[in-house]
Amino acid sequence: MAYTSSQIVQAVPIPSGIIQVVSTNLPTTFTTTATAYTDITALSVSITPTSATNKVLVLVGFQASVSGDIAVMFQLVRGSTAIDIGDASGSRTRASFADLQADTLYQYGTFSLNFLDSPATTSATTYKMQMFVNSGTGFINRTGLDNDAATRPRTAANITVMEVKV
Repeated sequence: MAYTSSQIVQAVPIPSGIIQVVSTNLPTTFTTTATAYTDITALSVSITPTSATNKVLVLVGFQASVSGDIAVMFQLVRGSTAIDIGDASGSRTRASFADLQADTLYQYGTFSLNFLDSPATTSATTYKMQMFVNSGTGFINRTGLDNDAATRPRTAANITVMEVKV
């Protein structure tokens, strides 16, 4: 059967967009000496997707410092599973992002990520950030040297998740 142009059915896109947004803010400081991944207190948010086929866009941003010449590692976690991390390779640490910081008592590193996750669930799902240092101390939202001076800022950390209909 031949079709004329008036008989051609056109594809209609399924509406997509943001269904819900959940965000949390950490305006205080966080300090750790953990040498294995540990939760960054309060940098955690929970969302309950309305459909198992929807995605969750995760946005994270914060500033960090350390107490000297050390490595600091960060990972994004959904529930108890690390996500958006590098491939395994020998004894290398898998991380969402990391930094080898040299004498950063006075400086910050700025860290951010965006990751489109497929949690495949309609249950409450928690996203959080974890960190560790190979030695010394790691800090969120403050410099390593935290004396009371105008050049020692305090910042805020944020994690936002958005359910995206696809």
